[in-house]
Amino acid sequence: MFGYVRPQKSELRVREYEAYRAVYCSLCRQLGKSYGMFARMTLSYDCTFFALWLMALHKKCLGFREGRCVVNPLKKCGACIGGEDELRLASALSVIMVYQKVRDNIADDRFLKRMKSYMVLPFVSQMRRKAAKDYPELDKIVALAMMEQAAAEQNPGQSIDFYAEPTAKMMEQVFAFGAAAPELSPEDRLVRQAGYFLGRWVYIIDAADDLEKDLYEGAFNPFIIKEQLQPNCPTERLKEVKEEANRILNATLSQLIAAVNLMDLEQLGAIVSNVMFLGLPEMQRAILFEKEKEKHV
Repeated sequence: MFGYVRPQKSELRVREYEAYRAVYCSLCRQLGKSYGMFARMTLSYDCTFFALWLMALHKKCLGFREGRCVVNPLKKCGACIGGEDELRLASALSVIMVYQKVRDNIADDRFLKRMKSYMVLPFVSQMRRKAAKDYPELDKIVALAMMEQAAAEQNPGQSIDFYAEPTAKMMEQVFAFGAAAPELSPEDRLVRQAGYFLGRWVYIIDAADDLEKDLYEGAFNPFIIKEQLQPNCPTERLKEVKEEANRILNATLSQLIAAVNLMDLEQLGAIVSNVMFLGLPEMQRAILFEKEKEKHV
């Protein structure tokens, strides 16, 4: 995941925002506890949402208490009462995903990016080994998906669906692993659908976000492949591509929201709904259309 899965904070009630911050801060603490101080740098909105969604699904968060930030003791922050298993799993996912991202950067053609990744590789490798020991199946899911994603992107001339499939399937399996519902049960089917379409949405929005950068650098991007774009293509052509991306993303969101609507998420469910119904569409709008406006201000 890439930092796109976040709430629309302005639409959260005060107690909902405080609950979200408490999950965020609790995940930061858990990362430090499980994998060391350096692991806190892997903290993300995406894995915060994963922890929050698991707590909502399992009804494991019993409340919140006030505490102090471990990084800045002068700052007050909340902490979850309960939900330890969900936080441990989300922290493992966080370091595993960052490890895979660093490995992906090392395969990049750009020298500076490779060197930066080589410098942090020993640290993230150590964290990943511990996470893999704690959750070997989770590590296997992510590692296999990353290999399949790399293989897919070496296959030219395919559709957006083809390129998005490995990430979508990865998130389907990650969500199913976290939910631990009986296989093929109604809950398992809903969880898998939600994970699949969230993973698909994240992959496609990331590709749309990087479109101009990838065009300039000559990097892989599914929209460049599908639309046969050239570095000097006109602005109007890029606008058409982003409008097409918006249609694909809207269809993906509709499937994701359909699954979430059928889930029993009473506790923390309002925050999950905020992310799905408001946060993701707002992120989509900002990336596809607001960035274009900013260029012309």
